[in-house]
Amino acid sequence: MQSHATSVFRAVPVPRQVAHDRPWAWLAAGWNDLWASPGISLSYGAALTLAGWMVALLVQRLHTLWLVLPLTAGFFLVAPLLAAGLYEISRRREAELETGWREAMAGFRRHGGQLALMGVALLLLHLFWVRLAGLIFALCFGPGFAPPLESLPLAMLRAEKLLPFLLVGTGSGFLLAALTFGITALSIPMLVERDISAPEAIIASWQGVMLNWRAMALWAGLIVLFIGLALVPLFLGLAVALPLIGHATWHAYRDVYPPG
Repeated sequence: MQSHATSVFRAVPVPRQVAHDRPWAWLAAGWNDLWASPGISLSYGAALTLAGWMVALLVQRLHTLWLVLPLTAGFFLVAPLLAAGLYEISRRREAELETGWREAMAGFRRHGGQLALMGVALLLLHLFWVRLAGLIFALCFGPGFAPPLESLPLAMLRAEKLLPFLLVGTGSGFLLAALTFGITALSIPMLVERDISAPEAIIASWQGVMLNWRAMALWAGLIVLFIGLALVPLFLGLAVALPLIGHATWHAYRDVYPPG
């Protein structure tokens, strides 16, 4: 039994340790990748921005503004998967290969089954978070707490259990976000490049993040900062922020898991 388990995970690569300030170098390398192929990179970001507008418009038309926060959390979960095309652009530039839309989309097709499996895992995490958030809300405010949507923020501010809700909700959200970051930070670029299974890539990502937790904590903070600022001007900043972070993530992966 032990030998079988060893054979199943023998393809898991070994990470290397990097300096804690390496995220700045990843950003610089990502910026260079972005402007080496600005047309496709910025178009990629613009397409995701347009998708954000469409979802926001749909939520407004259906009068379901309460979905904004869950959908935003879901975006943070699936964004690493959506960036597979950007990882492929950086991979091909590293190999000195020309890249168009057809070649960029190969990042999704090369190991599509394993990427799809990763997508299912991220979807399950998102559904778990939505259910957990609903449970925490119900426990803190009670099942009878159902003010009109327009007065919901003020009603929550007046509620006695607002502080426990914020503490428990923020804490559980942080733990889930940290778990998600740990299993996706390096796994999806690895799936784009290597012939490896999704469970192996998840293990490798977790090992790489834990070994370099200082650098990865800085990197996670920079991602949240960039995406948060990009969301403010009607999602317009995503057209640049998403390609930049996507390309930089490839260099984070390559730094922790060099070729060979």
